[in-house]
Amino acid sequence: MKGPYSYSSAMTTTLIGYARCSTDSQDLTAQKQALESLGVAPDRIYTDHGLTGTNRARPGLDQAIAAGREGDTLVVPKLDRLARSVPDARAIADQLQKKGVKLALGASVYDPTDPMGKMFFNILATFAEFEADLIRMRTREGMAIARAKGKLRGKQPKLSDKQQRELCRLHATGDYSISDLADVFSVSRPTVYRTLNRHQT
Repeated sequence: MKGPYSYSSAMTTTLIGYARCSTDSQDLTAQKQALESLGVAPDRIYTDHGLTGTNRARPGLDQAIAAGREGDTLVVPKLDRLARSVPDARAIADQLQKKGVKLALGASVYDPTDPMGKMFFNILATFAEFEADLIRMRTREGMAIARAKGKLRGKQPKLSDKQQRELCRLHATGDYSISDLADVFSVSRPTVYRTLNRHQT
């Protein structure tokens, strides 16, 4: 059957795992355990730590794709660990297709050379991007409500400790540019840079 299929129905293949977390404070253990439970050997797992899905410069992912040979399968626990936008997901799918490497999301395998597999991949990528957009929208709405209630007092020369921590947390997700953060917190771009630099030291 075309489209996603389980490992049990797939031909013998080398499994290459990939795991990623967005911040240095997050742990990759759960993702590694999930990959191992799917049959990926520990020495075949490539990782990126502290890099967001919107950042395409991911050396671990590049190494994982480079390690793949025709007939192999790249395994990731969830699509959002691989890509957080439709263009990025499609670019990765194109790379895998050129190498003849399949993609496994959990226990379901997608063959990018198969029309149905490619369609499922694009649908999943669309939902991943939609989810990321929802998170950004909800955060913006939450900050707007807080500002309307007076919890955020408009442009201030300094942010409260809580606001500074929240600003740094949002920046670490990789989903917000400096301009976005300046707008959300109603501060200038230099204030955002100073806040980030202060918390990096």
